[in-house]
Amino acid sequence: MLKTAVAIAALVLMTGGDVVAQSKGAAAPSATPNWRAPPRYTTLNLRSNFEPDPTEVAVEAGGDGEATGIGPDCSGWIDFSKPDVDLNYTAGEFPLYISVVAGVDTTLIINDPAGNWLCNDDMEGVNPGIVIQRPASGNYNFWIGTFDQGRPQRATLRVSEIPPQR
Repeated sequence: MLKTAVAIAALVLMTGGDVVAQSKGAAAPSATPNWRAPPRYTTLNLRSNFEPDPTEVAVEAGGDGEATGIGPDCSGWIDFSKPDVDLNYTAGEFPLYISVVAGVDTTLIINDPAGNWLCNDDMEGVNPGIVIQRPASGNYNFWIGTFDQGRPQRATLRVSEIPPQR
């Protein structure tokens, strides 16, 4: 009993008086999505001047993790446990145009090879997009979110080196 009381007192002192309860086996909340996990849908291996362009992947957008605070302009709801799609890219002379097309308001979150978080909500109407003018070679992780929390929504991720037609 005395050992338990001493352990609790030490915990209170170490946490500045705040005692946090966590159920056994529950994972601590993560501040950033798990970019190291294998992707939910696929890994694309593309080299500059790839075909077909655009390359498209059908996904279910959304999740139960709020993306606000991951990086500048991040918003929406994603699955923090794993990326939706990974891209292993060998860069060349072209920019990369990453976009999402869906029938609902979606968001796009990218972790680039340098570890930077790139985010967009509405580039074209309610469809997000990010242009990387001088992409680096390496691994990119993509999360496609929904702006409103709720059930997953059908969406298409597009990776292109050709500017979108307006």
